[in-house]
Amino acid sequence: MRREPPARPSPVTVLGECVADAFTEPADGASDALTLRVLAGGGPANTAVALARLGTPARFLARLGDDVFGRLFRRRLEDSGVDLSAAVRAAEPSTLAVAELDAAGQAAYSFHAEGTADWQWTRAELDAVPLDGVTCVHTGSLALVREPGGTVVEEFLARAARAGATVSIDPNVRPLLVPPAVYRERLPAWCRLADVLRLSEDDLALLLPGRTPEAACDEWHAAGVPLVVITLGERGALASLDGERVTVPAPPVRVVDTVGAGDSFTAGLLHHLGVQGALGGRPDGLTISEVADACAFAARVAALTCSVAGPNPPRADRLGEPTAPARPGG
Repeated sequence: MRREPPARPSPVTVLGECVADAFTEPADGASDALTLRVLAGGGPANTAVALARLGTPARFLARLGDDVFGRLFRRRLEDSGVDLSAAVRAAEPSTLAVAELDAAGQAAYSFHAEGTADWQWTRAELDAVPLDGVTCVHTGSLALVREPGGTVVEEFLARAARAGATVSIDPNVRPLLVPPAVYRERLPAWCRLADVLRLSEDDLALLLPGRTPEAACDEWHAAGVPLVVITLGERGALASLDGERVTVPAPPVRVVDTVGAGDSFTAGLLHHLGVQGALGGRPDGLTISEVADACAFAARVAALTCSVAGPNPPRADRLGEPTAPARPGG
């Protein structure tokens, strides 16, 4: 039996990296120079920011350096209302990604990530994080595969699942830093841990080359994850709940760039599920109709992110309507 919707969205804990996204721009009057415009990014950080801006209480578990980028990250997160009380003040430098946008607004990245703060999680740091009352933990991207911290993060997810939290994972494959084979090797374990697996069609092509989205969903359900959502860019998203499927269209939008769109989609999905009272443990009472509603909301959040430059997700008042449809009878 499904619980009643909470009085406010269920809180979500996000674990992962912050990355300084440096966008290249021509330098005025110089053919042999570039200007870098630096924005605070990183997939998990973007998701935490988007959740908080939508009205979900979001706690971010991060290792934040005390360099110029680390201070930039902290300002952005705090200004968006993200709870940093459990963040670690790290001695290591911050991660830098240099992004070049193509004509369609798609970003190609080069990473400067050796020895940086994001991957140095220790068991003691995460064991100190309380999980009492936590309804959802989301993670993904490089935090799950970069060592020495990746294994410790997986252990934390297992502890969260035992504590009754819904576990959400976004692989967000970064082949320039970690070979796709590493993700493929660890993906079955993630499917056993996760209640929600959200990934892009680009991730799918790297993880299961030549496989259709429907076949991939069936394989991941068999490995243990009940809800799989594959975003398809301008074609919307395919959601599969234990094999029952629905396709949700993407809203029309004038794309400035697509940076952070997938992270915003994940935030919109979790926010909507939280508003519906569907977070907290396995999604046993969830229906495909509720999943479709959540994905439609998430697609709107992602579209608004694409309509502005950089990973700048919208606040709730930009959506122009309530964050979730009313439930029958109440």
